[in-house]
Amino acid sequence: MDKLISELVSYGLKYNLVDVEDKNYTVNRLLELFDKNEFQWIDVEIRRLEEILSDMNDYAVVHGIIEEDTVTNRDLFDTKIMGILTPVPSIVRKIFQQKYIDSPKEATDFYYQFSQATNYIRKDRVAKDEKWVTDSEYGPIDITINLSKPEKDPRDIAKAASQQKSEYPKCLLCQENEGYAGHISHPARQNHRLIPLQLADQSYYLQYSPYVYYNEHCIVFNAEHVPMKIDKNVFVKLLDFVKQFPHYTVGSNADLPIVGGSILSHDHFQGGAYTFAMAKAPYEYTFALKNYEDVTAGIIKWPMSVIRLQSKDAESLAAASNEILEKWRSYTDEETFIYRETDGVPHNTITPIARMNGDLYEMDLVLRNNITTEENPWGVYHPAEKYHHIKKENIGLIEVMGLAVLPARLQKEMDLLSHAIVEDQDLRTIAEISKHADWVEEWKEKYAITADNIKTILQKEIGSVFVKVLECSGVFKRTEQGARAFKRFLETL
Repeated sequence: MDKLISELVSYGLKYNLVDVEDKNYTVNRLLELFDKNEFQWIDVEIRRLEEILSDMNDYAVVHGIIEEDTVTNRDLFDTKIMGILTPVPSIVRKIFQQKYIDSPKEATDFYYQFSQATNYIRKDRVAKDEKWVTDSEYGPIDITINLSKPEKDPRDIAKAASQQKSEYPKCLLCQENEGYAGHISHPARQNHRLIPLQLADQSYYLQYSPYVYYNEHCIVFNAEHVPMKIDKNVFVKLLDFVKQFPHYTVGSNADLPIVGGSILSHDHFQGGAYTFAMAKAPYEYTFALKNYEDVTAGIIKWPMSVIRLQSKDAESLAAASNEILEKWRSYTDEETFIYRETDGVPHNTITPIARMNGDLYEMDLVLRNNITTEENPWGVYHPAEKYHHIKKENIGLIEVMGLAVLPARLQKEMDLLSHAIVEDQDLRTIAEISKHADWVEEWKEKYAITADNIKTILQKEIGSVFVKVLECSGVFKRTEQGARAFKRFLETL
């Protein structure tokens, strides 16, 4: 353990987590954690952080510090270890603010590297995510199979089920998570640090997602635990954010179930230093907005129904965005099966995305509707059931912008499919992949399939399904009839 502590503290010194003046203090905190009273410093070569922490976890298991050797317990403990090395919030914020004076990008570069160095972003797990790009008529589309979230051990699931529910923190986004020790039902956050922001004179915090689906995947959340709501204030805040961080894109999930995000109970946005496929989509049709001569408006070429606005004036852009939102909230087109509400339940909302495009503020407004029917209990504008074998979850902000986040199960299923297809096996007789049989039959004969090319073929066809999933989620379809219906709505603006 002396060697491991020496190695970890050396890591902390190397990555500026530990000041040289705090070396002995940090060693002693670690000795306390591992119930050791004596120590001898050992000069060692520094390995990857995950290797150091894995060995420390092993030691903790052997010596009864970790009572049960599960993924959750190991995560709780190694986060506790890293909490000892992580500077307190005030220090991190001062460094960020100092760097921001020189450059917003320099500030976020520091914060992103810091979040990885502290193991808040577990780089070793994120690296496991499977990623590729598929070509489409809308341009290159990004596909990922999310493998960075570890599977729960059945022992942890059982233990969590028996625990009393806690109201602190209220959710995974609340500011109270900063430094929280966590428990079997809540991830540890001793290495978590937040950056306070003011957006339109309201308090927010900046953090990175621990599962970074793309470069510098950040989350901007309200200091108060208040529900998601799309209104004019959201447009103002999004534009204020890109004014402060012009190298970032930022957007909000919609505020209704089915078309919204996974955490509707806490107002938040997501963004980052990544150019999504949707941002590259060109205008397909432009139109004039009454009373907003300084705003360029148009429909872009995208599988979903997107209005893009551009202006040098952020205030004018926010007002125009809000007018479109209000018109859409109250819009019904029975011929296209768009209903603003049924039985008093609202259905129309918007997924907004803001970015800087040169000296122009740019806002994409994705029209959403969450109506359901007996035939479509998941939603009329939701992935069709025949695509659920690939994707049946909500289409949220990230996917709207052209980055598929597909479930981890697909990795194993694609491996099984690859073997079965190459061996010309009957997919319907293999329980784990029988759900893919109809889909495979649709395209199998188009290819001369070999063991060498089957993975590439599967990736291409999965990408094609994701594009169709996005088309399913568009309220105005990519047909002549759909285009006419879209223009009917534009005539109300």
